[in-house]
Amino acid sequence: MIRIRPLRPDDWAAIEHLFGPRGACGGCWCMAWRRESSAEFKKNQGAPNKRAFKRLVEKEAAHGCLAFDGERPVGWCSVGPRASFKMLERKRVYRTPWNEKTWSITCFVIAREARGKGVATALARAAAELAFANDAEVVEGYPVLTPKDGKALPPVFAWTGVPGVFKGAGFKPHPDNPRVWAIGSGNREPF
Repeated sequence: MIRIRPLRPDDWAAIEHLFGPRGACGGCWCMAWRRESSAEFKKNQGAPNKRAFKRLVEKEAAHGCLAFDGERPVGWCSVGPRASFKMLERKRVYRTPWNEKTWSITCFVIAREARGKGVATALARAAAELAFANDAEVVEGYPVLTPKDGKALPPVFAWTGVPGVFKGAGFKPHPDNPRVWAIGSGNREPF
């Protein structure tokens, strides 16, 4: 039975266990979207990103949801105000009209044994609810495009989610940018 709950400031051990020694993906430690530029991110890969993310978690300055199978962490979904993810503004492909009540789901980390079991979709739903509970009006997601040949996307490339994850959580393509998926808070219906 998978249990999902919001991130707490004392969750560092769970994050560290789930992310493993490489920081989920090449020393990212959930900092790729939070840095000012790709160069700044690369300069801080590994230990500096780990320290930075740990500080954010402990100060309750990072938002997200964790999935657990019993006591073992099996999934993570990062969500927060769009303004807190500085790299989003550098990516033209994800531009939309947004304001301070727009939140973003930026990444997922799913343990190998939990993949393909709906954990990412459940995390996306829970992250949207967390955002709405914090007065978000819109929650955006930035799924990677899946291969046109129908082959499975290697998990390492699916860290922002895939369209099926967001569709399953009630998101729809954004009317101003179909590469962005979104859901509104009013009645949990997309725009």
